[in-house]
Amino acid sequence: MAQSVAPKRSTNRRRILLAIVLLLAVLFVFFLISLTLVQYTESAAFCSSCHVMSPEATAYRNSPHARAGCGTCHRGPGALALLQIEARNIRYLWVYPLNLYERPIETPIKSLRPVEVVCEQCHWPEKFYEDRLVVMPTFAQDKVNSLTRTALLMRTGGGRQVEGRGRGIHWHIENPVWYIASDEKRQEIPWVRAEFNGAVTEYLAAGSSLTKEQIAQAPKRKMDCVDCHNRATHVFSRPSGALDDALSRGAIPADLPEIKQQGVAVLEHTYATEAEAAKAIAAVADFYRTKYPDVANKRAADVQAAVAGLQAIFDRTQFPFMQVTWETHPDNIGHKDFPGCFRCHDGKHLSADKQAIRLECNICHSIPEVADPGKPLPMVSISPGGKEPDSHRSTTWLSEHRFQFDASCAVCHTLDNPGGSDNSSFCSNSSCHGTQWKFSGLNAPQIRQLSAPPKVPSAGVPGSIPHPIGARTDCTVCHGPGKVLPAPENHATFKTDMCTSCHKPTLQEGAAPVAPTPTPRVVATPTAAPTVAAPTVTPTPAAATPTKAAAAATPTTAPTVAGGAPAITHALAGRENCLLCHSTTGGPKPAPANHAGRTVETCQTCHKPAK
Repeated sequence: MAQSVAPKRSTNRRRILLAIVLLLAVLFVFFLISLTLVQYTESAAFCSSCHVMSPEATAYRNSPHARAGCGTCHRGPGALALLQIEARNIRYLWVYPLNLYERPIETPIKSLRPVEVVCEQCHWPEKFYEDRLVVMPTFAQDKVNSLTRTALLMRTGGGRQVEGRGRGIHWHIENPVWYIASDEKRQEIPWVRAEFNGAVTEYLAAGSSLTKEQIAQAPKRKMDCVDCHNRATHVFSRPSGALDDALSRGAIPADLPEIKQQGVAVLEHTYATEAEAAKAIAAVADFYRTKYPDVANKRAADVQAAVAGLQAIFDRTQFPFMQVTWETHPDNIGHKDFPGCFRCHDGKHLSADKQAIRLECNICHSIPEVADPGKPLPMVSISPGGKEPDSHRSTTWLSEHRFQFDASCAVCHTLDNPGGSDNSSFCSNSSCHGTQWKFSGLNAPQIRQLSAPPKVPSAGVPGSIPHPIGARTDCTVCHGPGKVLPAPENHATFKTDMCTSCHKPTLQEGAAPVAPTPTPRVVATPTAAPTVAAPTVTPTPAAATPTKAAAAATPTTAPTVAGGAPAITHALAGRENCLLCHSTTGGPKPAPANHAGRTVETCQTCHKPAK
């Protein structure tokens, strides 16, 4: 009997061993399947399989991160992170089928892991980037789609300050910056704290009502990569910009008449459905058949290519079923369509000693140089230069320079057509003066108080014009209602060509720069604001139209003397020819019709200088 027990035990052991091996094999296969499934759930193929994610998936496929899996950024490394994100996302198993999801998907996503374990898997924060030339094409909405090119050097910078770097846009990487956002999308930032060179400075937006107690209690966020690169992968470009890119690459024929105007008209309109958009885009071909029949017949293939190109741009920029357009999600890179950099660098975030977070082009890029249609690109400045006067180093200089325009500017800059936008000089750059900077704070009352010169009593003599005046000069650019130095109310009916009747320029357009003669000026600094840095040469600012101070002494209704005739309210020296302004046929303040035929010699018979 003992002999029969031994074989049974041996058989049982083999069965148990076989069962263990089979179990391990099953577990291993299960592990492989699970691992493969987990990896698949982090892939773009899985994430884009649901139509809800179509906007984000489309933008992703056209982004620099198109070869990185979704989990690379949305989960990051680590088993614990894997468990957390899977547990958090399991709700989508019923959210999507039951139509309980938000339209559009809300941003920013607060569950993203720190950039140190996500972005920095691939990107090296301390890397220094040399200046990079950027040329931006812009096609006009005219018949020939006129091409204008804007060139600048992008100063990404970075690196470490101890190495003589730590500058440019990536200055923020080495220097800790904290901020308070007053809205969910982090577009309104009333308070900033920056640490630099061992000093900590706090800035408060002009006009903010935050108290010290509220600042102390408010949640603060430390600035990191995604505060600027918040749409690094899911970018919805503005259609007009995408159209410019397509025209410059030849994807849409740029020589089709009015194609830019037609493209913008159909692409920047918001549609309720994709079918409605497709119909509107297809109608572009009808436009050519109606208005340009020869073009429609001879270039039918180009017209169809244009329609297809416009449809492709629409497919990347609008998703009606998810209520997503190029305007839905703010993009913090740049400062035109959204506040972006100007959330902090708007020139109106002030420290306790009235220093501003700088709003200055040269911090992030060179001054843009514009090549008008048919013209070559001008020379692009390599660096901002190190010989700028002390005034330019003021943290509010971009606001101040509008009021401190004088002959000294001609030493370094061409001044022709100041404030214009015909790109004929440094002072008529369309990238500066020809653009409405709706997110800058240059006109905030507190900033104007720091920058604008105080009003002083008039001497009754029209101020001189501290810049050239030419045929292209439009005085209303700076001196129109609500502008930098608005003309007095009693000048409302004056025409631009009247300005030089009283105000004379001190420079001529195209004149060779001359060394300025310093003119001292006593400035009554407002008590509510400390004195800011002033330029070496600061003559009394004057406008192309009468100054505020001069206007103060020229009331709308002049006082009268005995006999009822209005008194002469200004000094007569240099202004003896009364008919220059008071002719019955015109002038800034025409004389009554019953004065016709009277000569200059008779004016003071009735009108006497005011006492």
